[in-house]
Amino acid sequence: MTESIDIILAGPRDADALAALAADTFPLACPPNTRPEDIASFIADVLSPASFAEYLADPDRSILLAAEGTQAVGYAMVVLGEPSDEEVRAALTVRPTICLSKFYLRQSAHGNGLAHALMRAVLEQSAERGAAGIWLGVNQQNSRAQAFYRRNGFRAVGVKSFLVGSEIHEDFTMERIL
Repeated sequence: MTESIDIILAGPRDADALAALAADTFPLACPPNTRPEDIASFIADVLSPASFAEYLADPDRSILLAAEGTQAVGYAMVVLGEPSDEEVRAALTVRPTICLSKFYLRQSAHGNGLAHALMRAVLEQSAERGAAGIWLGVNQQNSRAQAFYRRNGFRAVGVKSFLVGSEIHEDFTMERIL
């Protein structure tokens, strides 16, 4: 891993940087046949600077930002509390739970150890917030991400749908005991 990487708790001043990072990294996790207009719609609706400002103001959410110097290279967002999706609630086995809602790195940061460092920080922070388990959704076609999550102790416990623009994607629900 690059030695000049810092992982910090993001604050209100980071909303624009997080939105720019999200716009660059979200497409990397989408299946190759995802329509560009659906990706653009999702980014505009869910990953905008205004959306990140709301996320950062929510006391049940926290965002960790990985930066190399002044360049944001990765981020992770966790959401404390019971999931709203009924299928996810039924599949989870550990309570209280926290959702790893977002976990993205710039492609240039793949394979250099940063993802593992960011995951360690997520798991530590989640336990500090009182969660006994952590869960996430990962696209069923994203085998690289699935393998990463399995290496970090997650296991598939169910499935869920995820809307990207007008497309419904099928995700695995994965869970890990903290």
